[in-house]
Amino acid sequence: MPLLSLDFIRSRLALTSPPPAPDPGLAPAAVLVPLFEAGGELKVLFTQRTLTVKDHRGQVSFPGGVRDQEDPDLLATALRETSEEIGLAPEAAEVLGILPPVATITGYWIVPYVVAIPHPYDFHLNPREVERLFFLPLAGFCDPGRWSSGPYTYRGRETRVCCWRGEGTLVWGATARILLELLDRLGEHPLPGAREATCLD
Repeated sequence: MPLLSLDFIRSRLALTSPPPAPDPGLAPAAVLVPLFEAGGELKVLFTQRTLTVKDHRGQVSFPGGVRDQEDPDLLATALRETSEEIGLAPEAAEVLGILPPVATITGYWIVPYVVAIPHPYDFHLNPREVERLFFLPLAGFCDPGRWSSGPYTYRGRETRVCCWRGEGTLVWGATARILLELLDRLGEHPLPGAREATCLD
């Protein structure tokens, strides 16, 4: 496994293409995948949604949301939503690259933007949307033993989900799919059999 660093990730994502147009019938959305270096390792920022939000209640997620008509593009969506959710100023996020969109069975078309953020940072959580904010080492997601995949039924439709368990946390659905895509771009996909899985979120 190559040494994980912001410079390495920047080099691997530098040639990524802009996202294609959303699939018909799906709501365009965007998230940030925030990374920072601390204690000699690269860490990932996650949020856990409250039980009062409209969708994806209680799930571990990346900050972001659905595009507003006022947003000039999906990067603006991700930056605005992240600012609203956790108080990260848009100018504090350095875009390292973009990952392929994730289409969810719940009706969203999510574009992930990988960004570098400062650490430490004075975050301010929106209590209506975010239950907690936490950080996990990116290297911990390279361990195949923490990953699994299997069938899941949603409103009568069966799909395949990817899950990561560790640090007392369950990461699954679109968030897990985004992590797997990022690791694939870095040359280390821990769950090869799930490359074609449609992850529910």
